[in-house]
Amino acid sequence: MMLTKSLKELEEEGLVVRIQYETIPPKVEYALTDRGKALLPTLNELSIWGEEQLKLHKSKSDL
Repeated sequence: MMLTKSLKELEEEGLVVRIQYETIPPKVEYALTDRGKALLPTLNELSIWGEEQLKLHKSKSDL
């Protein structure tokens, strides 16, 4: 239930919106809100930084 809890917290913070469809079987989708989309540039930069750190760590361990 960790994913469910995380999605609920993101929804409560206004970062995602939950879209529930009245179908059988039930279908639910999540989408970023404008507030969530505003985080994308920061998350992208953090991802780039993380990849650089992994490469740096790997190159040091290869010595």
